[in-house]
Amino acid sequence: MQLLFIHSDYMEYEAKEKTRVAEPIDEPKKRERIEEVLVVFVAVEREDEINARYAVEKALEETISVFNKVGAERIVLYPYAHLSSELASPEMSMEILKAMERDLLSSGVDVKRAPFGWYKSFTLRCKGHPLSELSRKIEVHEGRVGGGAGAEAESEAAEKLSKALEAEEKAESQFFFMDDGTGGNLIKAEDFEFESGVEERANLQKFFLYESEKRRAVDRVPPHVELMKRLEIADYEPSSDPGNLRFYPKGKLIKSLLENHVRNSVAEYGAVEVETPIMYSTEHPSLKDYLERFPARQYSMAGKRGKPDLFLRFSACFGQFLMSKDMSISYKNLPLKIFELASSFRREKRGELVGLRRLRKFTMPDMHTLCKDMGEALEEFKKQYELCIQVLDGIGFSTRDYEVAIRFTREFYDDTANKEFIEELVRIAGKPVLIERWDQRFFYFVLKFEFNFVDALGKASALSTVQIDVENAERYGIKYVDANGEEKSPIILHCSPSGAIERCMYALLEHAYLEKERGVPPMLPLWLSPTQLRIIPVAERHLEYIEEILPVLNGIRTDVDDREETVSKKIRDAGREWIPYVAVVGDKEVEKNTLSVTIREELISRGKQKPEEMDVYALKNRIEQVIKSKPFRELALSYKLSERAKFVGG
Repeated sequence: MQLLFIHSDYMEYEAKEKTRVAEPIDEPKKRERIEEVLVVFVAVEREDEINARYAVEKALEETISVFNKVGAERIVLYPYAHLSSELASPEMSMEILKAMERDLLSSGVDVKRAPFGWYKSFTLRCKGHPLSELSRKIEVHEGRVGGGAGAEAESEAAEKLSKALEAEEKAESQFFFMDDGTGGNLIKAEDFEFESGVEERANLQKFFLYESEKRRAVDRVPPHVELMKRLEIADYEPSSDPGNLRFYPKGKLIKSLLENHVRNSVAEYGAVEVETPIMYSTEHPSLKDYLERFPARQYSMAGKRGKPDLFLRFSACFGQFLMSKDMSISYKNLPLKIFELASSFRREKRGELVGLRRLRKFTMPDMHTLCKDMGEALEEFKKQYELCIQVLDGIGFSTRDYEVAIRFTREFYDDTANKEFIEELVRIAGKPVLIERWDQRFFYFVLKFEFNFVDALGKASALSTVQIDVENAERYGIKYVDANGEEKSPIILHCSPSGAIERCMYALLEHAYLEKERGVPPMLPLWLSPTQLRIIPVAERHLEYIEEILPVLNGIRTDVDDREETVSKKIRDAGREWIPYVAVVGDKEVEKNTLSVTIREELISRGKQKPEEMDVYALKNRIEQVIKSKPFRELALSYKLSERAKFVGG
């Protein structure tokens, strides 16, 4: 079912002409005007017929939630087939709309339903505040239903909602904003000034709308998908489950460098690296309970010969918690930080799977920190907040490139010291942040933050995150011995310093695309560029000179375009590959023992720049100054372009 909510000063409609499925109506009901109204445009879809009752219940939950948030006085249910191309039968659509009307009336809501099956004219005036235009998609196959059309719909429809998902859907939360200049006050969403002359707030508004609408499905292909293919980074694997990608040599290089960057950062922070299994038994007492509470979808495998079922992990929590349970831990060992680069698996919904943004198989840097009490947990939380800023900065993202969300329970925030702690996090961010406050705790954490990248389609994706877990130490039996010799349960921090590695790659490509839209030549950070320097000979006779200088450039990913193409084509191809440094060698350069170098980041918007004559040692020094202290790997392909196979296209 598709729902479109418009909070309006008024709505007027008039039923003018019947269709063949028009319901009979009295003359006075053909024309209505309703003031201070939430208009709910409804398209009942074919999949709603799988379980009409569930569709009605979920639609009512969303409708009442929006109704309460915007403070409307009444509701109009308006059948609107144009929201979907997969409509249910007229009979079922009518039945569902009547059921929604009936249930709303029984809940004490003043509701009117526009007539079904009539051509109608309508006029409304939208109020224009941040929550006045919202949309929702009700997906019946995500509910407790049986049957369905097609194998995947059938299997997905049979899955049960986890306890956590049920609780999350029922839990009420409120969105606010907080800025360093507001004295720590929570600003209601409707009172926050997005148009205050600060360009970056446009991104914050997109992030807020994405969060408040909760519309996760992607209806267009984002720019990074074309880029990941054209740059030979990654592509879909049609022979695998959706959301499992193939990575080409250049993509594997970038992925490995990012992994090493995160690994080095957490090692410097003091974490120890471990490795744990990727599959576990669903019958383990602690895991069974955790599975029911974690809002994710598992890849499950049936056991053989009476053995319990297994599932593929969707995080490193299981292995690290089970490991911690078996350890002997003293208060002197705390805070104890355990890290893993975890190949993880989640059966995300197909409508949300797209490119590198959201996958079913991904690599998650996962660190857990055991703390003796909440005071120590908050101290480490702040350190990890700053660590995440540093890790993203090292990848190539400044705080201007992502939006901060801080989420907590009302009970946590009611503590004055915790309020001051939140204010400090906002000061460190140096920009307005989105606040979400839950009325009650529905999951294992009381406080979390995320750094969220907003892409070219206005979709937000969490990168770094840290959560304070007050539940799992007890569930898994993790203990430490305090100074008095007594066993106690620690507080656990969950931290992903960068978010999924693949998502970082998505954000880098989307960021480059957005820069191009602003007139800046798109490129990857120099340390992540598969080729950092490309040398182009004007003629074959210049290759000898190039071979002589290549050893000097050791430690820089340098390739040579020795193909039988014109120099202008070679330069254009280097530009299409976003090569950061392009050096041309002709007779003059050989004679003077130099290179004619074009530096991509210094190109003006029209792509014109006078090449700079540079000595090879000066060029090497310039590049090394930028990439020093960063992880390094050699070229992923032959240094001669003439010897390379093409991984994408003919």
